[in-house]
Amino acid sequence: MTIPSNLKYTKSHEWVRLEADGAAVVGITHHAQELLGDMVFVEPPVSGRKLTQGEECAVVESVKAASDVYAPIAGEVLASNSEVENAPESINQDAYAAWLFKIKPDNAADLDALLDAAAYQAIVDSEAH
Repeated sequence: MTIPSNLKYTKSHEWVRLEADGAAVVGITHHAQELLGDMVFVEPPVSGRKLTQGEECAVVESVKAASDVYAPIAGEVLASNSEVENAPESINQDAYAAWLFKIKPDNAADLDALLDAAAYQAIVDSEAH
């Protein structure tokens, strides 16, 4: 699986895509869903919730384990993805299409501090050894 170069990443395996309207779309990476296994439950944050960077804001649960999802940046939750809530397995099918929530960044420059694809690949590679 390639790591899309148009996204930003966190060390805790979230991906972020900045939209044209300034919203940031957040999901978990392919690597994260591989580690977790078959997804059975997703609980994204509710719209209107204010998040601080690094805050636990969502839960993804697989047949193996439950895992917290952390806010990659500070901001207000604009929307959660009900399709992923209703079909958690969509994360296993395409982790980069199955977003969890959209956030309005408090500071768009925070995205610049996140990892690029090469830096995230290095983390994935280091965990594999």
